[in-house]
Amino acid sequence: MSAPLPAAPPVPIEYPGSDGKPMGETLTHGRCIHDVLYFLHGFFAARADVLVAGDNFIYYEEGNPRASVVPDVFVVFGAVKNEYREEGWRDVYKLWEEPKGPDFVLEVTSPSTRREDLVQKRSLYGRLGVGEYFLFDPKGEYLKPRLQGMRLDGGEYERLAEVRLPGGGVEGLWSEVLGLYLYGRGRELRLYDPVGGEELRTHEEEIAARREEAAARQREAAARRAAEARAAEADARAAEADARVAEAEARVAELEALLSSGSGAIPPEKRRP
Repeated sequence: MSAPLPAAPPVPIEYPGSDGKPMGETLTHGRCIHDVLYFLHGFFAARADVLVAGDNFIYYEEGNPRASVVPDVFVVFGAVKNEYREEGWRDVYKLWEEPKGPDFVLEVTSPSTRREDLVQKRSLYGRLGVGEYFLFDPKGEYLKPRLQGMRLDGGEYERLAEVRLPGGGVEGLWSEVLGLYLYGRGRELRLYDPVGGEELRTHEEEIAARREEAAARQREAAARRAAEARAAEADARAAEADARVAEAEARVAELEALLSSGSGAIPPEKRRP
């Protein structure tokens, strides 16, 4: 009797890291996602326990690669960044391998993703325990208002009311999860830090600010050098004047000495020509 054939090794399950789709439906949508990711990466740069990601797969059922969602932007508190993981960088986010699911999700929405964003993803994110879910319609094509936010309360999402930002007339939404205000400006989604008292800057704005700061430093250095040159010139003139005064005083003292000696006559070599 022949020995039984060994069991075939299990076929590994693949969890793809790409669906071949662009980050945003249009350049406007892609730029908006890019800017928000830049804001959040910079804002949480000092924290190793905050993962900021965008256009990445989240798999939420082990063994089922169809059970996935791709948020435009998501933030997880308590999941270390890729660069701090000893086992290396993630390509995808598998909930069964991570400490928790996302705390914050933003979808930059459009008419073509309207039903998915408002119905399917809203329901899924609620089941996954996403604490805050925000939607932004950069072109104002269907969302009124075009920035909307929801906070999970008792398993259901409650709509956030608009509030006035500190120190200005702009209205937006407060994210308790992020500790930031979000508001629309034109087709941009902007973020405001109330602790720092400033609007977070885009990459281009950071570069422009650095260039302006460098130019300002150059102007200050040039002004300082000019002031130092003027001061040095004034010191030189003062020193020259002091030397002339000292010379005159020395002559006067010499003449007084001659007069006090009783000779009364000035030697020829002391007379002025």
